[in-house]
Amino acid sequence: DEPFELLTVLETLYVELSAITELERSFEDTVREIQHIIEQMNGLKADEATVRALSRMLDEIKAGAQGLGLRGIAETAGLMSTMSRRGGGQQMKVRGLRELLGSLQTNYDGALRAATTEERSAEG
Repeated sequence: DEPFELLTVLETLYVELSAITELERSFEDTVREIQHIIEQMNGLKADEATVRALSRMLDEIKAGAQGLGLRGIAETAGLMSTMSRRGGGQQMKVRGLRELLGSLQTNYDGALRAATTEERSAEG
């Protein structure tokens, strides 16, 4: 009976870790894509369509995060979207987007840590 329970627990843990790994990989890919666009903007190589695509991507991140109750991520993505649309100096926009991307990563890390901690305390 105990070996079966242990196998069930291990299988559940494997599925959860696989889901978390996939989520992290997806988020990392998104962050890399945002970084790439910001660097294109920095080098004045990003056209208007690319910047609009960045704004839409950030709006989607904001909406998804709001739907999941991830307020910090939603607020940061919203600020980034607003900044990407803002007129004015390109260097100021790039600097702001870089800083906010760091905040987005920090908020994501915190949300992931909170989710895995809540899950463990609910099991225990």
